Amino acid sequence: MMSARPEHEDDDGLEAAVDQAITACGGDMRSTIRALIVANEFLENEVSELMKAVSHAHRRGRFQTYSG
Repeated sequence: MMSARPEHEDDDGLEAAVDQAITACGGDMRSTIRALIVANEFLENEVSELMKAVSHAHRRGRFQTYSG
């Protein structure tokens, strides 16, 4: 029987993070995917809010443009 894990482990800890996410969801792959989608949506919303805040601050002159 083939293992779900690739033969070549990533040196950056990606495989360990995958295993940790699956374990945190009790081994249920659908729950793991659902949790990752929810987390991704949360982070996308955070980035959007930060971009709005930076844009607002830039319009108000709180940031100087970089001229290199």
